[in-house]
Amino acid sequence: MQANLSRAEHGQGVPDDAQRRFEDLLAHLPAGVVMHDARGHVVSANRLALQLLGRGDADAKAVPANDTGWHFVRADGTRMPSSEYPVNTVLRTGAKISDLVVGVRRMAQGDVRWVICNAYPERDEHGAIERVVVCFTDCTALKDAEQSLHKSEERMRLALQGSTDAPWDWDLVTGEMYYSPRWWDMLGYTPGEERSDAETWLRLAHPDDQERVAVMLDELLPGPRQAYSFEFRLRHRDGHYVPVLSRGFILRDAAGKALRLSGTNTDLTERKRAERRIHDLAYFDQLTGLPNRRYLLEELSQILARNDRAGLHGALLFTDLDNFKLLNDTLGHDVGDLLLREVAHRLRRTLREGDHLARLGGDEFVIVLENLGASAAEATAEVHAVGRKLIDVLGEPFDLAGRQCSTSPSIGATLFDGAPTDIDALLRQADLAMYRAKDEGRNTLRFFDPGMQAAADRQAALSAALRTGLARRQFILYCQPQFGHDGSLVGAEALVRWRRGADELIAPGEFIGVAESDGLIAALGRDVLEQGCRALARWARSPLLHTLKLAVNVSVHQLRDPDFPHTLAALLEATGAPADRLTLELTESVFARNPDDLVARMRELRALGVHFALDDFGTGYSSLAYLARFPLAALKIDRSFVQHVYTDPNASSIVEAIIALARKLHLETIAEGVELDAQQAFLTAHGCDVMQGYLLGRPVALDEFERRYGREARVQAASGSST
Repeated sequence: MQANLSRAEHGQGVPDDAQRRFEDLLAHLPAGVVMHDARGHVVSANRLALQLLGRGDADAKAVPANDTGWHFVRADGTRMPSSEYPVNTVLRTGAKISDLVVGVRRMAQGDVRWVICNAYPERDEHGAIERVVVCFTDCTALKDAEQSLHKSEERMRLALQGSTDAPWDWDLVTGEMYYSPRWWDMLGYTPGEERSDAETWLRLAHPDDQERVAVMLDELLPGPRQAYSFEFRLRHRDGHYVPVLSRGFILRDAAGKALRLSGTNTDLTERKRAERRIHDLAYFDQLTGLPNRRYLLEELSQILARNDRAGLHGALLFTDLDNFKLLNDTLGHDVGDLLLREVAHRLRRTLREGDHLARLGGDEFVIVLENLGASAAEATAEVHAVGRKLIDVLGEPFDLAGRQCSTSPSIGATLFDGAPTDIDALLRQADLAMYRAKDEGRNTLRFFDPGMQAAADRQAALSAALRTGLARRQFILYCQPQFGHDGSLVGAEALVRWRRGADELIAPGEFIGVAESDGLIAALGRDVLEQGCRALARWARSPLLHTLKLAVNVSVHQLRDPDFPHTLAALLEATGAPADRLTLELTESVFARNPDDLVARMRELRALGVHFALDDFGTGYSSLAYLARFPLAALKIDRSFVQHVYTDPNASSIVEAIIALARKLHLETIAEGVELDAQQAFLTAHGCDVMQGYLLGRPVALDEFERRYGREARVQAASGSST
């Protein structure tokens, strides 16, 4: 093309050798060459130029230089206006252009080629521009690499901005150190405020970590490793230390020599705080801040090992607060929590620095004492001294949110001497000793002895037998008759007995406590209620028994069960028992907690037709407050008053007052424990409605009761005493 233009201009038909060589050079030149005239039109272009422009020869010559159809792009990717085209810039300024990066959007091919462009003017003898030569070489691969690198750097920059990583770099050949702005910001400094050299790490490292950092670098650089990860602490500008995780890469030459060490530091403050929180949740009680059971068990194994090596005795003390449950129920859990915190504070203040204190849960605290002496006697004396201090300090009144409260501890203790010991066994021994302290008056300390373990084993065996007995329906009803003041039979109280074998009958006093503590009382109570309902259904069909009422004791666990009214309703329907003949006897302990819920539940039961009697009336601490509030039908006068009613003026006055109070409230009175004629006479004279006791009739098995009283509906006291 250049050759054609030259021949036309010189009027030559065939080019000479030099011209041909020049044309051949243009055709094979590894750069695009375009010749423009003084108006900017393309006069000629070599093959590579047309290829890079994505146009044919005629098309290139037909498009003016100022036409936007060329679709040139600036280096930053924006569209280039025609005024900035290389040829137009040269024509306008007369100056040459060097190394201008231009993008050529090739519409037919659908791509962009990037070129490095140089342009210069050719002038005539008068200095006027008569041609502009534009040369360009393809740099698309270089541009793509640049853009890829830019994207990688941008991604890296954004990733680092969004993380807690702080980059740094150490050129081991030149010694140059680079700490990123984030590296300094992590420590509260601005870049340039501190020296940036290789000694910065050691200078800012925690004194306890400096040797570790130095050893790590001394071992890392000469060795074969290419990566490392290391935790240590760096001093913050305000003086505290920041835990960091430093991770990096070591660049080595072919011989393995370290040339460069680069990496990032990550601030571990939040992670360490979370780890500490998790540790505290796992090993410490959240209410008091004391170690918990898990921590104690792990610590005990170490304590036992230390005592073994030292040849000394230690002790484990199990401390339980007396009447804490009552305080919690009456004053509320908030006050109970305040008391537990204050107890923990007092215990910490009283114990030695080397003693161990933990809270197992509820109001149970465990104290472990070490180094009490070489002999058991010496250790026992030390434990007694500590126990007296604890009793004294916990016996002082507590000021809890403006309330004055008092409590006392029951403490169980067991010794250990470092010999192989099961830790759970130690805790059980101290626990058993604590219960002995409670049984023997509370506010005292008792030591474990093997007899306690034997008693605990017996109770465990009894509990297992109870479960078996319930499954085999070994519990039967006995009934004690109840008589009106005129001597007529009006009802009976159901009493449970456990028939473990053909000749073994166990009274409730031996198993009720175990049933309550082991969670079996609800199942036992349901069994008794079912037998009672079936008895009432049979009595309803008897001409002599159909008017009798049956009183059944109900435990606090049953009455607090929200499903109890539905359970009883189902029993009444299944058995056909008349609900108005069933009396549920309650003790005052059921009123101690959540009285509003209890009132609602009792009213549900009352709606079924059943009645309520308050057992052991007069022995509780707040009976009068409940009489008007709860739907009661009867008060049972406790046997302790009945026994002395004719010999003790105080007892007789109390009984008279109870009868008078019940009459005012339209409640029936039932006296239990009537064993003497004088007692019956006194109660009859003062208007007691119903009486029961050995004088009138002993408890007998249910089938015997039905046989005996199904034949005679009226029994005199005298004849009843011989049964």
